[in-house]
Amino acid sequence: MTMSGKARVAGVMGWPVGHSRSPRLHTYWLARHGVDGAYVPLAVAPDTLEAALRGLPALGFVGANVTIPHKEAVMPFLDEIDASAVRVGAVNTIVVAGGRLHGSNTDGFGFIENLKDGAPAWRAAAGPAVVIGAGGAAKAVAWALIDAGVPALRIVNRTVARAENLAAALGPRATAVAWEDRDAALSDAALLVNASALGMSGHPPLDLDVAALPASAVVNDIVYVPLVTPLLAAARARGNTTVDGIGMLLHQGRPGFRAWFGTDPAVDAAVRAHVLAVD
Repeated sequence: MTMSGKARVAGVMGWPVGHSRSPRLHTYWLARHGVDGAYVPLAVAPDTLEAALRGLPALGFVGANVTIPHKEAVMPFLDEIDASAVRVGAVNTIVVAGGRLHGSNTDGFGFIENLKDGAPAWRAAAGPAVVIGAGGAAKAVAWALIDAGVPALRIVNRTVARAENLAAALGPRATAVAWEDRDAALSDAALLVNASALGMSGHPPLDLDVAALPASAVVNDIVYVPLVTPLLAAARARGNTTVDGIGMLLHQGRPGFRAWFGTDPAVDAAVRAHVLAVD
């Protein structure tokens, strides 16, 4: 796709930002859907964050994604923040409209859409869900599951106080589980989600015994480096349906792309392979 002088421009703000796969994803979508636009990496140091955000409307940007370490820090500088971001306490998508900055969090949307793709038979009402982690991604996942209607949600975290705080915010269907009780929490679960960094390349492994899981349970790991984590490998070996993490990344990008460029982009095997094929 050749850009014109009327090209719409968006990007991703982070520090550093070179690790982000968002430019690879959105550039692919722009070409596939024939959109006159561009998506660029924006390396923004923390002490220049406010100035960078103020510059988006001035430069004619239609919006931006936000990644580490800015997801929480951007919030005071935005004109509007939707309920998804307020509940999670983080913004990953900014839309510029009428010179104003609108923030949202699309991680929960991406999580549910990926779950639908990878485990189409799963239903929220099937039984309890167990979420490992209590950080930003885990909050998005937990709220998405509460909204979907899971009958019970168990939050397992190495620091139990963080799990307790999240469970309190989520309401009566959510409970905190002490780290030492994590295996027992799986006994009647219909869904297990690792929403922590445990098991990711460069991080400690996730020490969890899936033997107690029902054979019908779905196991999802939001980590995608490696794509098949030890958790997913162990779950597959015993016959559980597994869902890897790359689809959450792909689907969470859709609402922003649609708002910026006017097209709801496709998530399929081709875009998945393209984004995974990083040099």
